[in-house]
Amino acid sequence: MKKNKTILIVDDVEINRVILAEIFKDSYQIVEAGSGAEAIGIINGHPDIVAVLLDLLMPGVSGLGVLEDMNRTGRIKHIPVFLITAAESEAVLMEGYHLGAVDVIRKPFMTQFLQCRVSNLIELYAHRNALEDIVEEQVEKLQAVNRSMVETLAAIIEFRDCESGEHVKRIGKLTRVMMTEVSNTYPEYYLPKEEIDIIVTSSVLHDIGKISIPDQILNKPGRLTAEEFDIMKQHTVKGCEILQSIPDIMDKSIYSYSYDICRHHHERWDGKGYPDGLRGDEISIWAQVVAVADVYDALTSERVYKAAYSREKAVDMIYHGECGAFNPKLLEVFRNALEQI
Repeated sequence: MKKNKTILIVDDVEINRVILAEIFKDSYQIVEAGSGAEAIGIINGHPDIVAVLLDLLMPGVSGLGVLEDMNRTGRIKHIPVFLITAAESEAVLMEGYHLGAVDVIRKPFMTQFLQCRVSNLIELYAHRNALEDIVEEQVEKLQAVNRSMVETLAAIIEFRDCESGEHVKRIGKLTRVMMTEVSNTYPEYYLPKEEIDIIVTSSVLHDIGKISIPDQILNKPGRLTAEEFDIMKQHTVKGCEILQSIPDIMDKSIYSYSYDICRHHHERWDGKGYPDGLRGDEISIWAQVVAVADVYDALTSERVYKAAYSREKAVDMIYHGECGAFNPKLLEVFRNALEQI
């Protein structure tokens, strides 16, 4: 019944492998390794292994070395490892446990007792792995729902502002390039790819507050008056109010990044931005990145109140502070990312 499942027996003493293989041959496929190095190759190349019976003391790569490699690859989370031992010290056994081993098989081997212990833990891991797969599937579905909701909100902006539909898509692309570049270039700004993915999704909502801006201001073909510009600047805080009204139906990470980006993508490095007058790294790096992406795209796009600038002119304006001050490190990243952009 279980012959499609494979147990790996790792021991440099052949007679030990023969005895253990005899115990489990009627219920499982058996694979043997006479060294730690051989065992690592089998574990990483064999998808059907459901348990490893592992000798600790072997020449070359020891059993602990095998456990360390299983931790490195993440296999230790899904495959139960049983330590084969006769009289190893308690310290060695504890190190094995700390590296993820689940039980100890002591010599001489007790056949029926050993069969029950190994089979029970194999079944336990199988149920746990299946549950993790279900959870992962549900998480993926939830993430898809969140992405769909974000795209729907972005579409609402598009209906209000004919420029923002393509604008938010380009902002997402620019944000990904720049966040990846800044993360790879400056350790203090490092973020894993998974976080950058969330930031890119969140960046789409940076202008959600424009929904609340009157049409005659939002789509005015000429220059805004000081009073009109004060109203336009409120889109940062109005966007946060919109997000605050839907936190329970949005992924917490997306909500957090969206809120911060929405509020602070018009802050500037010298403290002369809005709405909070933040200065320097008081502004999160993701809000700084979206700010540069937002300005660059606005400059190179045609708007109701201006023609599109050339790429060279837009870059020159950003570097000479005509659009406000930006983080010097971010400007260097922007220069390096221009080819990708």
